[in-house]
Amino acid sequence: MGVDLAVATTAFVDLTFVGLEAVPRPGQERYARDLLRSPGGGAITAIGAARLGLDVALASPLGADVEGRELANALVDEGVACVGGEIERSAVSVVMPAEGDRAFVTYDPRPRVAADILAALAPRAVVLGLGDLERAPDGAWLYVSTGDADAAAYAGRLPAALARARAIVVNEPEALLLTGAPDADAAAHALAEHAATAVVTLGPGGAVAAGDGELRRAEAPPTDVVDTTGAGDLFIAAYVWADLEGEPLAERLTWATLYAAMSIGVPTGIAGAARLDELLSAAKEKA
Repeated sequence: MGVDLAVATTAFVDLTFVGLEAVPRPGQERYARDLLRSPGGGAITAIGAARLGLDVALASPLGADVEGRELANALVDEGVACVGGEIERSAVSVVMPAEGDRAFVTYDPRPRVAADILAALAPRAVVLGLGDLERAPDGAWLYVSTGDADAAAYAGRLPAALARARAIVVNEPEALLLTGAPDADAAAHALAEHAATAVVTLGPGGAVAAGDGELRRAEAPPTDVVDTTGAGDLFIAAYVWADLEGEPLAERLTWATLYAAMSIGVPTGIAGAARLDELLSAAKEKA
């Protein structure tokens, strides 16, 4: 019997500057109140899914450097198996939350998971990027995420292999760039022509999803924003969890939107990744 979920998107080390009034412009210097180091990217998705009770493996290679070892230890402490092997240097993002949003400076060696590693995991579900669809094992449910670089690379030319995906989950700017659509609703419909379900996250506006010719929406609960980093990664974690639990599309959207919203009131994505009992309690309070 394999794992519930294999996460094959890049795992980053996030360096978060806490308490910035604004992101510095060229020639400026700004002071932060604190500097935090934490798991980022695919590591956030993996840890979020593990905290929701799934058996999770991270299939993205980790750095052989000090940062990579720290990241591996953090994942293992959360019950996530690290099976992707090693690369020379870790992927790192400097995160600057300010003014209700955040800016990034990123070093990404773009490690790619090996297809045989994913197949050996025999996962029920896999999260992976647009450029790695051909590496997905047969029989697994595929959930596709992307970032700025992939959205630009695949704009207007989505890969045919996306037809295998159970869902593609992207934010609004990525969706508009990928499809050339005028708005999120139209982008969701356009993406759903290539995958079984297309989900477009809208930040404080919640999320919209298209599938089987229908459009579904979920509203995000009002939340004081501290750091939105990782909200999209946690959205995917909760969406996959709800789908594996057999929830219909509307409920998947509701769970994922709530889980993402719960994360943005504290610095770093990991600090805001709730455990299952906390998510269930928040859902009861919301109801």
